[in-house]
Amino acid sequence: MTKTTDVEPIYRRYVGGRGVATRLAHERIPFDADPFGPENRLFFTTGPMQFSNMSFTGRMNCTGVSPLTDGLLSSNAGGFMSRNFVDAGYGAVEFVGASDELVVVHVRDDGVTFEPVPELKGATVPETTEYLESEHEITVDQTAVIGPAGENRVRFASIMTSEERAFGRGGLGAVLGSKNIKGITFGGDSRPEVEVPSTQMEIHREAATDDHIMKRQGTVSVMDLANEMDGLPSYYFSERQFDGADGINGAAVEEKKYKKGSCSACAFACKLPTRDEETGLETEGPEFEVAMAFGSNSGIDDIVDVMKSNELCDRYGLDAISAGNTIAAYLAAEDEFGNEELIHDLVEKIAHREGVGDDLAEGIDRVHDDLGVDNWSVKGMDFAAHEGRILHGQGLSYAVANRGADHMYATFYSVEYPLVPEEDALEPTGTLGKAERLVRRENLMALNDSGIVCKFSRDYMNPERYEILFGESFDKLLAVGDRTVTLERHFNNQRGFDRTDDDLPYNLPDFDQALDEYYDSRGWKDGVVPDNMLPKIDETIIV
Repeated sequence: MTKTTDVEPIYRRYVGGRGVATRLAHERIPFDADPFGPENRLFFTTGPMQFSNMSFTGRMNCTGVSPLTDGLLSSNAGGFMSRNFVDAGYGAVEFVGASDELVVVHVRDDGVTFEPVPELKGATVPETTEYLESEHEITVDQTAVIGPAGENRVRFASIMTSEERAFGRGGLGAVLGSKNIKGITFGGDSRPEVEVPSTQMEIHREAATDDHIMKRQGTVSVMDLANEMDGLPSYYFSERQFDGADGINGAAVEEKKYKKGSCSACAFACKLPTRDEETGLETEGPEFEVAMAFGSNSGIDDIVDVMKSNELCDRYGLDAISAGNTIAAYLAAEDEFGNEELIHDLVEKIAHREGVGDDLAEGIDRVHDDLGVDNWSVKGMDFAAHEGRILHGQGLSYAVANRGADHMYATFYSVEYPLVPEEDALEPTGTLGKAERLVRRENLMALNDSGIVCKFSRDYMNPERYEILFGESFDKLLAVGDRTVTLERHFNNQRGFDRTDDDLPYNLPDFDQALDEYYDSRGWKDGVVPDNMLPKIDETIIV
């Protein structure tokens, strides 16, 4: 059954993307919803910039209650699906309930159809997209599908689009699997007319002509810097430098890159199509987080081995960061660091929940006691590569982020390496005095996720350009991000989250005082949103 409702008033207050989805989720998902229960909902949303031809705008948002963190979580994927999504004529697509049989949902401007696909049970991501291509002439860029990991409710299963781009962190692929949805396709000819200022083309030209290292090496370009700073997680977070970094760093990836890769309409082209000529292995990446998780954190110093792990995760529909870190925990328990054959075997076992893979599919937070290793996670989500024990503001960000130890929630690492101009940089050591900057960055990232604008646009976007593109003052736009973060936190508070969940498995200087500074800046009490904040949440209107 399908129905269509008007959500324009919510778009006027939350811009689009993550903001709109968070507002809808807060209203429509019961606070006590089981992540795998029919009452949980998934929202796919896009934003006004997906009606432009500007670089950094080929992205989509997906929101629901995470089976990994047990809180409200949004995940963001690049690729080419966003333009097909807006062609279908919808601002948001919501899934609730569960199908009695395995289905693919076709969302078109002339209606929605549910196609039973029992023959796709257990199919990999490429097998599913090949079926859609051969049976319906639907391209991979119109699809969002799950692999065996999603069907088997692996708590860090991804939703894959364009085969190699992922709504990765937090396990929303398992939520789609719990609803018995193998895939979703989008298309049509009903894209609304939206006027976007000419500033979009200035940004597009700059992205096209800039000689940026990420165009050659992607995010893994930062690995050497992290390693030099004693900030590269290695051997399941027990060390912070890796002697084999030269084998998995940006130069190693660049050597395997065989063509340019981009998202829709993006001239920055920072993606990494890689190929190993000797084995014929092809994948996209790895990016820095995956090179850490399946590389240094697992004791692997050969980029081809990391590429293979990355390819397997894409094939089976797994978040490669959580898969790699969870496998690293197992390697630590078994003293098997560097065993690439075991690693690749474990990826398959996790995806199919076979043998020990059934336990590892639960994630580090739920399995660390059984393995006898430390719990390297926050709110159930394992750590990204940017080392909070060295970048203390990033460590604070991991602790307070509503979705756990995720680097993209505030991208605070960028001001502490730093990857920003000197006048915007902060010393990496120390937590005090960073809370207001952290709040502002969280709000800005939430705005980007609502726009939707890629977070790697940081060198090309500024307050003036935000104001021109979105037609509103920068402070009001940041208020959209503030409301989004606050609604996420309030939802999670109703599920039992409070100050005790804003914690780390290591000590930082003045951490408790820094937490107080953060809460004061947000107007929260011990990590909890006061009830009197909610009536004000929709006051500001963004036209």
